[in-house]
Amino acid sequence: MSADTLLDEQRRYYAARAPEYEEWWRRRGRYALEPDAEARWNADVAEVERAVAELAPFGRVLELAAGTGIWTRRLVPLADRVVAVDASPETLALNDAGAEQVVADLFDWRPGERFDLCFFAFWISHVPERRFDEFWSLVRDAVRPRGRVFLVDGAIGDREPGGGEEETRTLSDGREFRIVKRFWTPEGLARRVRPHGFELELHETANGQFLYGGGR
Repeated sequence: MSADTLLDEQRRYYAARAPEYEEWWRRRGRYALEPDAEARWNADVAEVERAVAELAPFGRVLELAAGTGIWTRRLVPLADRVVAVDASPETLALNDAGAEQVVADLFDWRPGERFDLCFFAFWISHVPERRFDEFWSLVRDAVRPRGRVFLVDGAIGDREPGGGEEETRTLSDGREFRIVKRFWTPEGLARRVRPHGFELELHETANGQFLYGGGR
């Protein structure tokens, strides 16, 4: 499958997944965990939420791949202004956080202004290698001098770094989609981004669920 075809299928997947996306985040229904595993998940969610809150006040925020608003809802009360960009109108329709919404493909879109903070969650793992530099050029254009970047994503766990870029996902109705999925170590991602002018301090959560952090 070509990279562009894969990205098209990825966009279709997230549009179709919009109604059930937050079920995954909140571990409900088919995403439910055993009590001990759920406690570890919730502890790691709280760790990331504290790290985001400690960035406040945010000033002007650009949220890329904003989705259904899981993080938009946390950004809006702490910011002067939030612009939420996503390729899927279906997901933004569920994003009721009160941000300014922009429907746009992040690989084609460029901001018309600069922001104090560029935030993206569960996105960098969906950026293929051949579009990686292009994406970070967008981020660089989006932040003012000494502006900040903060990201959240899934941790690599026991997977091997540098593996393949494709993964099959199944929706609750049984439909299958191929998407881009890459896993990063904190050190590997920070090193890969450094040539773009960002010094990122990245961490894994205590229970190994998430990769998070940022820098200038």
